Amino acid sequence: MNKQPFAASVSVIVPAMNEAENLPHVFATLPDWIDEVILVDGNSTDDTVAVARRLRPDLRVVVQSRRGKGNALIEGFQAARGDIIVMIDADGSTDGREIHSFVSTLLDGADFAKGSRYAPGGGSDDLSPIRSLGNKVLTGMTNLLYGTRYTDLCYGYNAFWARHLDALELDCDGFEIETLMNVRAAQAGLIIHEVPSHERSRIHGVSNLNAVRDGWRVLKTIMRERMRGSAVPAQTQVALAK
Repeated sequence: MNKQPFAASVSVIVPAMNEAENLPHVFATLPDWIDEVILVDGNSTDDTVAVARRLRPDLRVVVQSRRGKGNALIEGFQAARGDIIVMIDADGSTDGREIHSFVSTLLDGADFAKGSRYAPGGGSDDLSPIRSLGNKVLTGMTNLLYGTRYTDLCYGYNAFWARHLDALELDCDGFEIETLMNVRAAQAGLIIHEVPSHERSRIHGVSNLNAVRDGWRVLKTIMRERMRGSAVPAQTQVALAK
């Protein structure tokens, strides 16, 4: 795996279930220097896989063994061959053109590049007032319990060096996967830089996200991880990417 403009190879993981209408837009935003794209299909009943393969003949497809975004990402991560792993959504809400910023942040010294809609330069076209409030409360609770300085806990646009995958020990199936990654990255003492990101609205279809149900799962994840007793090392850094 060898490409420009970066010396490191990059794998992009795209979990998808019935996203055939959105994939042409999503794939059109992906930089041409990406080394591999892995579509993790959640047993779609539409033409998601066929459309994806038509758009990108070099695509690798992984079929989920269970259900949920967490399971999809974990199986995609395990299949990735790149030095750097980037996770984006298949609904058009995350802009592939921002991948350059995430990869640059890692090459500048970060272990984990965490997208933030609240960092200067970030934003969202999709956050409802209730979701925004819930996210801020959960972010504040995480910062209090773990000594982090996150601005956006519940956002799924992240990138990290593949060599740190074992340290994250990911083991959940649902939307709380993003919270688990953020907490365990801090617990592992990784250098974490937030990257400003602008979230778009879903283009087609209806989101599977449920603010109450998934917020409760995130809260339980925060508390469960704290009960595990793994302290955040003093050297852990959370900063805004330059």
